[in-house]
Amino acid sequence: MIELNVSIEIACPAAEIWQIIADFGQDPRWRAGVTTMAPDPPGLVVPGTTTDEFITFRGRVHYTGSVVTSVTPGREFAWRTISGIDAEGGRSVVPLGGDRCLVTVRLRVRFRGLRRLYAPFLGHALKHKLQQDVRRLSDLVIARA
Repeated sequence: MIELNVSIEIACPAAEIWQIIADFGQDPRWRAGVTTMAPDPPGLVVPGTTTDEFITFRGRVHYTGSVVTSVTPGREFAWRTISGIDAEGGRSVVPLGGDRCLVTVRLRVRFRGLRRLYAPFLGHALKHKLQQDVRRLSDLVIARA
């Protein structure tokens, strides 16, 4: 199993960041490789929101269906997969005062079969991808400001 937590401090009010990270429809704008992210219902997450995601990672297209399991509005939410890879995670935003906040993206992946042998390599690649994604999020927010 791989557990990753990637955080970034962003010069933007937490409420503005929440509008992006809690709306799965925004994911293709800041998550590399996400070609389709279809949340139901659209808009900000609520418990029970489902998603259909197609993402290209390491040269292959992967499908994952997920469900949001909990939400603290304006602060954090958690999700887990219901099809595709066996994973769970979440996103959070913590105000730091003024116009700054800390954004954290969490991911836990359980590999099955032969993929377990590649878990350390895949974990490194996933961490690098998440780090790039949160930097893109920061760039997106700063460009909007």
